[in-house]
Amino acid sequence: MLPWKRALRPLAALLLTAAVATVPAAIAAAADTAPSSGWNDFSCKPSAAHPRPVVLVHGTLGNSVDNWLSLAPYLKDRGYCVYSLDYGQLTGVPLFYGLGPIDKSAEQLSAFVDKVLAATGAAKADLVGHSQGGMMPRYYLKFLGGAGKVNALVGLAPDNHGATLSGLTNLLPYFPGASDLVKATTPGLADQIPGSDFLAKLNAGGDTVPGVHYTVIATKYDEVATPWQSQYLSGSDVHNVLLQDLCPLDLSEHVAIGLFDRIAFHEVTNALDPPHATATTCASVFS
Repeated sequence: MLPWKRALRPLAALLLTAAVATVPAAIAAAADTAPSSGWNDFSCKPSAAHPRPVVLVHGTLGNSVDNWLSLAPYLKDRGYCVYSLDYGQLTGVPLFYGLGPIDKSAEQLSAFVDKVLAATGAAKADLVGHSQGGMMPRYYLKFLGGAGKVNALVGLAPDNHGATLSGLTNLLPYFPGASDLVKATTPGLADQIPGSDFLAKLNAGGDTVPGVHYTVIATKYDEVATPWQSQYLSGSDVHNVLLQDLCPLDLSEHVAIGLFDRIAFHEVTNALDPPHATATTCASVFS
């Protein structure tokens, strides 16, 4: 890359980030056709345009509020009934969730989806997850009967085949007892280390199950679920997307793609409503 292009890239990223942060709320409000104005409003009834409720699944160390301060209103303002849950809580650890055994977290998701479907009267839900939240639901779909209750799973930087933390997990064998300590104190983290028993079970026999539409939205600047290509799924009903193929100027990394990236959010809505999908570009920050 030429030196002047390297110099302009941070500037372009700064301008793009500023655009994301300053898009007027009125733009979203103009598109608001929601049957209810609430997020986690169990009186919300899905509209004919968006007949399935959307369940948001936070990532490791996230929670049902902080992870979705941008995406939940974004979807709500576009007419969706939106819900989010807390899962994977450890005793004595407030606010930071997703640390418990992932198979048990999937059971919590199962119960929550049942609650949402009962309240809304919908036959199926759509799931949108960030990081662990994009991977954990696959256990629910594969082993807990979720495939009959879920239409689509959309993962934002999901660690479908583990999280190496840019290779840091490869150092664990050099520290005797470190792996056992992680497993004993934060089993949800241990389950996400490539080669774990959990991931071996999850991915055995194929990445997907029939009847569910899968979308993976990755960023090449991911520093957690690395290499970023490991986020991709294989299957007959899978759409793998690299964020930078949609907008080369987008420098979002693992956290930003789920917290405030409106380009990624636009692609989420495409995955939730394919018949009305529109091209996702850098200009999607204004959509």
